[in-house]
Amino acid sequence: MWADVDLDALAHNLARIGELAGPNVRRILVVKADAYGHGAVAIAHHAVRCGVDALGVSTSGEALELRGSGVRAPILILGTVLEEELSDCLQNDVQIGLHSMDRLRRLERLASRQRAPVRVHLKIDTGMGRLGVLPERALELLRAIRQSRHLELAGVMTHIAAADGARSDSTRAQLARFEQVLGPARSEGLLTGWVHCANSACLFTGLRPLYDAVRPGISAYGVLPPELPGAHDLEPVLALRAQIVYLKDLPSGERVGYDGTWAAQRRTRVATLPLGYNDGLPWRISNAGWALVRGRRVPIIGRVSMDYAMLDVTDVRGVRVGDVATLIGRDGADEIRVEELARAAGTIPYEITCSVGKRVRRIYRGGELPPRELPRLAPERRAAEGTTRRLSESALRPML
Repeated sequence: MWADVDLDALAHNLARIGELAGPNVRRILVVKADAYGHGAVAIAHHAVRCGVDALGVSTSGEALELRGSGVRAPILILGTVLEEELSDCLQNDVQIGLHSMDRLRRLERLASRQRAPVRVHLKIDTGMGRLGVLPERALELLRAIRQSRHLELAGVMTHIAAADGARSDSTRAQLARFEQVLGPARSEGLLTGWVHCANSACLFTGLRPLYDAVRPGISAYGVLPPELPGAHDLEPVLALRAQIVYLKDLPSGERVGYDGTWAAQRRTRVATLPLGYNDGLPWRISNAGWALVRGRRVPIIGRVSMDYAMLDVTDVRGVRVGDVATLIGRDGADEIRVEELARAAGTIPYEITCSVGKRVRRIYRGGELPPRELPRLAPERRAAEGTTRRLSESALRPML
């Protein structure tokens, strides 16, 4: 089993994001959770080659992994950092999200001891109710940063809570609270660095203002709710595939999987795939999802287990062990997008891609050409050229 990760599709999506953001707005690509399951190191390196201005992560471990791989672009920890992790972050020039006066004082003391400046982005909680200082205390922290000898304000940010971005009344209310801080801060000359708040949903629903930077995440990987404008302009970056490892003919009445939740209504050819809910195929897709085999859509039957899933391939002519089954992606004229899989499983696309486990090898293809020279092929044409035939290991590009 493996995940095809299309770096040319990533470049296409980043270019589209750049068009929406405009020439004077920087792009902070969010690569937390192993780049939403796509592989943070390879994604980060290619994104930097495509011109992103910075990378956003959730933890110090994610930031240090990127630094250890040779990424030299600015890295911002959007989440929080444990006390014992701060020193390594400072030594590796990682920018820190700042959420409280208490953390400000601790950073000040540590920076003083290490004689290293700390670049911080003050996070203002305008309605997410999670991390960040409340607007009523934000100016106090901004003044403290200005007075600090060791802290440098690299940005001010907030986090939009609504899934439909600028279409939501709550988003407008959050922006109003954000501006209630930014206005006085500008008047006092407290703002330096980048002001940023727009995520993928905000960017694609036309949020204004976009300030100095945007923080696209899931849209860069070609995933966005289809009802949002521009969703169909994006190209999926990840495809999930596995080879059939076993075929069995079952007589009518025989059951398949844990608890026997599926019973054959006819003589049935069952294909076993060596992947399960540890590998990105949700348990809740049992008896409800589909796969593509030889360009045909076939049902997932029985319970998806940790290591295996079964398909009814009775109607697939010539099917044999070694054939490729596509769980996410295109094969021939048909495609299963991660959004479809998520809807069938009663979850969100983020959970699907983030659950693609470590034993699923990421195969990175494309990315050989500079972004300006990338061919502008339609997604269905590019996919048809590469995925309908049986794949061989020699044809797959190894991980960067």
